[in-house]
Amino acid sequence: MNEDTVLIVGSGALACLFAARLAAVNIPLAILASWQAGLEALAQRGVALTSLDGKRNVYRVFATADPDQVKGVRQAVVLVKSWQTERVAKQLQTCLAPEGIALTLQNGWGNREILIEALGSERVALGVTTLGATLLAPAEVRQAGEGKIWLGDHARLTRLADRFRQAGFDLEVSPNAEGLLWGKLVINAAINPLTAILGVPNGQLIMRPTARALMHQAAREATAVARAQGIALPYPDPIEMVEATALRTADNISSMLQDVRRGAPTEIEAICGAIVRTARQSGLPAPT
Repeated sequence: MNEDTVLIVGSGALACLFAARLAAVNIPLAILASWQAGLEALAQRGVALTSLDGKRNVYRVFATADPDQVKGVRQAVVLVKSWQTERVAKQLQTCLAPEGIALTLQNGWGNREILIEALGSERVALGVTTLGATLLAPAEVRQAGEGKIWLGDHARLTRLADRFRQAGFDLEVSPNAEGLLWGKLVINAAINPLTAILGVPNGQLIMRPTARALMHQAAREATAVARAQGIALPYPDPIEMVEATALRTADNISSMLQDVRRGAPTEIEAICGAIVRTARQSGLPAPT
């Protein structure tokens, strides 16, 4: 495997978005996935991205379900659902180079710990993204609003960070890894479950007074839990950030609603469940 190759682990909405953006600037990449329909579409056509301006482009990519076919990769971006992390960690044990790095940009709490247990802390890095994407069909994705990527400070991330910047991503490196994760958790807990329950795009939460109030309350509870743990969020005002994210991704169908519509497991345990469990440890209520 070419040492410059970026391995995208997953074939869902964000995985396809990242693969397409990297492929668009000719960064060598491979996709490791388990979803058969996604793999077939990638093999037959490639990954298709409809960007914010409505333009649709298709990019040929190499995709496989076999970690042996990507052995020796030095840069992996983990974008699978939280309930798939344990399986992916075992695959990365097979294919990630000893000097490599696996960056998790997943939703929820606990993914980094699972990866560290399999790969060791020196080969795992934490990141957060507020990018939104909607999976229209296998290997067919529509970008849903601009967002940002925050990366934890890790010596092995320099090359990957350069690749992201080359692909036009808005990127920032932060030494506050715990804060990054909880910052994403607050946003996810405030937006995703409500959109899944109501069956609406993200922006509708701003338009509905009751939903908007619930969104604010969920964000406040999650923030209080983070502060009780001594964790500083990477933004000053959680309500402002949650609203800005919902507006920026107004047309996006959240990953949790996409899961519900597909009849797939959701990430509710890794998002809301993680906040409730941590709240209990801190002696805090988290009824919303």
